[in-house]
Amino acid sequence: MPQGFGAPCVRCLTRRSSHQRLPGGPRALSLSGRRSLRSEQFPPAFERPAAHPLPPPRPAPPRFARLRRYARRIGYAGLAAGALYTIDRTFYASSVARTARTFGVGLVVAADYKLNFEPRHARAGSMEALHARNAARLFDLLRANGGLYLKIGQAIAMQSAVLPPEFQRMFGRMFDDAPQNAWREVARVIEEDFGRPVQQVFGVRLDGEGEDGGAGARCTGVMERRARASASVAQVHWARLPDGREVAVKVQKREIARQVGWDLWAFKVVTYVYSTVFDLPFYSLVPYITERLMLETDFVNEADNGEQMARLVAAEPRLAGRVYIPRVYRELSSRRVLTAEWIEGVRLWDKEGLTAPWRGGRGRGSPGCDHEPLDLDAATKLSASDGWRKPARLGWRGPAGDGGLGVSLKAVMTIMVDLFSSQMFVWGLVHCDPHPGNILIRRRPGASGAASGAPQLVLLDHGLYIQLPPAFRHQYALFWTSLLTFDNRTLARIVAGWGVTNADLFASATLLRPYAGGNRSTARHVTRHARALTTPHQDADADDGRPADDLQQDVRRGVRDLLGDERLWPRELIFLGRNLRIVQGNNQFLGSPVNRIKITGRWASRALVEARDLPLSQRLRNLGRHLLFRLVLFGSDLVFYASKIRQACGWGAGMEDDLERQLRLVAKESLGVELNHAVFEG
Repeated sequence: MPQGFGAPCVRCLTRRSSHQRLPGGPRALSLSGRRSLRSEQFPPAFERPAAHPLPPPRPAPPRFARLRRYARRIGYAGLAAGALYTIDRTFYASSVARTARTFGVGLVVAADYKLNFEPRHARAGSMEALHARNAARLFDLLRANGGLYLKIGQAIAMQSAVLPPEFQRMFGRMFDDAPQNAWREVARVIEEDFGRPVQQVFGVRLDGEGEDGGAGARCTGVMERRARASASVAQVHWARLPDGREVAVKVQKREIARQVGWDLWAFKVVTYVYSTVFDLPFYSLVPYITERLMLETDFVNEADNGEQMARLVAAEPRLAGRVYIPRVYRELSSRRVLTAEWIEGVRLWDKEGLTAPWRGGRGRGSPGCDHEPLDLDAATKLSASDGWRKPARLGWRGPAGDGGLGVSLKAVMTIMVDLFSSQMFVWGLVHCDPHPGNILIRRRPGASGAASGAPQLVLLDHGLYIQLPPAFRHQYALFWTSLLTFDNRTLARIVAGWGVTNADLFASATLLRPYAGGNRSTARHVTRHARALTTPHQDADADDGRPADDLQQDVRRGVRDLLGDERLWPRELIFLGRNLRIVQGNNQFLGSPVNRIKITGRWASRALVEARDLPLSQRLRNLGRHLLFRLVLFGSDLVFYASKIRQACGWGAGMEDDLERQLRLVAKESLGVELNHAVFEG
């Protein structure tokens, strides 16, 4: 028996055997009367199980199995990411990657300001550091994404005077030339739009080509491969057509068409997030802005705007000859290619080039101005270094190259303010991007004297326009005349119809100076701050210790006062304000040579008198207001000339600078932001 078990009980075995037959034979009894037990007749209590074959041994697991599994997954993910990147780059011009980058940076900036917008906060280090790092993040984002992002960045730059100085210094570089696309991309756009190679479309040959231009026919025209200027949406190439005309060929960058939808969608999402997080009423303005930006990528629309503006200027005796719009050649233009007349001129920011003495000859003008020849017989030697074929045409600067147009800055700014005031109040068709890069100045021929001449303003880039409805145009003109005549009742009625809740602040924002009429709340703020700054014991940093919530509430309150009821607020005011601010910046950069407010107000008042679509009774009432307005202008002239006297004596920099200082106080008190106009310099 197995070890560990006791012997079975004999009595039990005997009883069991009496009832059943044991296996192996008949029931057995012992001779002595005791029952005998034969162990062989009983099966063993425990038997060893039958042997079964064992399964084959499992192979030992490979070494680093988990590591290999994760490496395989990472490899698959990398392949998927590479495929997505290739598809995005090939078919969508990296739109998905640019959008993801926008969302990532936008969320980081929003979180940084939400958590650290408090002066002297331990986590932020300082407000300057907070602004500096976020300005750098946004600048790098806009420059890396390019395209419409650069256009948005330039819009921010032109309005960055209401942003912290760190943003102004960073975004002042937004007007540097954008990177140029390779010539093969330019040629593909032209060929896709016209169905023919560049040489056949323009009848030109390119650098390094023979006289047939590779097109099988003799080409007498030339075209530069390298762009003369490159912007966010397009780049401009110079060309001379076979008939001798010199043209500027503006070609849209090929990736813009595939990126614009994604870019505007990302702009909407980011604006919605910021409006929600910071509780600012901005998102309702986005549809109108995106619609304008979309139209800016349509060169047919730009050609229509330019031709319409040229007709309006030619029909206005006060501007004809003083303003010039380049001619568009429709037969060489498409939705992505715009061919216009080439203009030789001086940029507005080149003050030395504008005012230096004229050395181009008595009675002569700038090349191409008022039928002045462009010197088509000038040599066009091919430079081995850059391949440019356009003549320099700098003879008017003299042998030493120190000459200029010899024009008056006052005359230049007078033309500019006249032009944009007539657009706002007379025509209702407003150019909304009048930054210095879109303005050229030429000297008109026939001026008497070698050191003086009449300037001519050339307006470029007609993509961003707004059309003012007649009713709103009349309202806006009346608003301006009410501002300058302190007609506070009319002023309050007009802005209330626009949904604005703070007429005094809105008037100051429009004039870009404190409004002295109304309830004089803005003027009182300026006075209080001026006294505080001149008080010896006043703590200049007293406001810096306010909690972040208080500072944010100041900004929100000021923005809501300006926007008011979003449902009533005219969307056109967005771009009108932009136009006014840029024109003011141009005037200030040139030293405030003109009384900008006076000229603008005069056009507004005169437009109400001359409006043919108003009833005669209304025009007569407007005539009475106009006479009163002329009296008010006399007071404005006194302020202007007093400012000029202080400027001549070295006591100030000009009227615009005086207004700028006052406006800084308004912005600090009402909006909680610091103004700095240095962004327009350089």
